Amino acid sequence: MGIDEYGGGQPQDAQVLVVTTNDVPGYRVQRVLGEVFGLTVRSRHLGSQIGAGLKSMVGGELRGLTKTLVETRNQAMERLVEQVKARGGNAVLAMRFDVTESGDVGTEVCAYGTAVVVVEE
Repeated sequence: MGIDEYGGGQPQDAQVLVVTTNDVPGYRVQRVLGEVFGLTVRSRHLGSQIGAGLKSMVGGELRGLTKTLVETRNQAMERLVEQVKARGGNAVLAMRFDVTESGDVGTEVCAYGTAVVVVEE
């Protein structure tokens, strides 16, 4: 698996800064815009479910499911950033992911945080 298949995050030239902290050193929060989130629900296809079931008997990483979860988190993050831009923000503070199994249907991933406008000090 390549790094793009098991990792994520923003590119260096991103228009919206997303951090898991409550503040950003060197920046001042000029305006708080409120909570924002990006949500997606993904189902697993039958082949990956069968493969995961067999792999779980033997042990080890479920690479297909890892790749699916990475793609799902990245999509939720992209939607979060779209919401921030739509509100006129340029940063998200205290970003978190919430992952929930939606029965046997799929996995719900929500990226959420506080949209703000920050300025360099």
